[in-house]
Amino acid sequence: MQGKVALITGGAKRVGAAIGRLLHASGASLMIHYRSSADEARALQDELNAIRPDSVALIQADLLDVGGLPSLVNQTVATFGGLDVLVNNASSFYPTPVGSITMKDWDNLMGSNLIAPMFLSQAAAPELKKRRGCIVNIADIHAERPMKSYVVYSVAKAGVVGLTKSLARELGPLVRVNAVAPGPIMWPEDDPNFDEVSRQRIVSHTILKTAGGPDDIARAVRFFAIDAPYVTGQVLAVDGGRNAKL
Repeated sequence: MQGKVALITGGAKRVGAAIGRLLHASGASLMIHYRSSADEARALQDELNAIRPDSVALIQADLLDVGGLPSLVNQTVATFGGLDVLVNNASSFYPTPVGSITMKDWDNLMGSNLIAPMFLSQAAAPELKKRRGCIVNIADIHAERPMKSYVVYSVAKAGVVGLTKSLARELGPLVRVNAVAPGPIMWPEDDPNFDEVSRQRIVSHTILKTAGGPDDIARAVRFFAIDAPYVTGQVLAVDGGRNAKL
């Protein structure tokens, strides 16, 4: 990815940071978006710029502000001269069992998981077409097999799968669009639904009998970005075989 530029939403920590590190190690310059994780974003920027000066920049934004999404693309192009890869990684995740769902839940979960990727992809499309770039969305295996009590999240990720395939048709042949669907990769922070017993039960339902790590998702993103010039409209499950066993 020498000379390539990637914009990663939610790129300051967890899976987003792993994606950024791997794409950077492959030669890309990065625009790392964050909402509230300023300290983590600056630490990652310092870490990667120490390896290759001026190769990483930061942008703060609330992705629920749809009107502000084009500025992420504009600032990326102004900083690095173009855009080759958009990674729609940012996500909200929390339970919404039927009977407790509010419009605030709907707006938040749909906004971060589906609406923002849609409108950010639309804003990025002209720049990606100029450089025959690609979009990689982060979906979820529960897009096809919904998770109990996570109704809105599951619906939103199902929308991401539909968005991936629709954008592949709309933006081809100049822009490829694919998605990675993680399984048990990183346990949610501060969610009582994922205690140790629940975690072991989930892992036991994978074929490989182990949880994955952020680097597993990062490698899949890199595959779509670098090594898959004849692949578009696809969703790759990275889940230790859990989807096949559910």
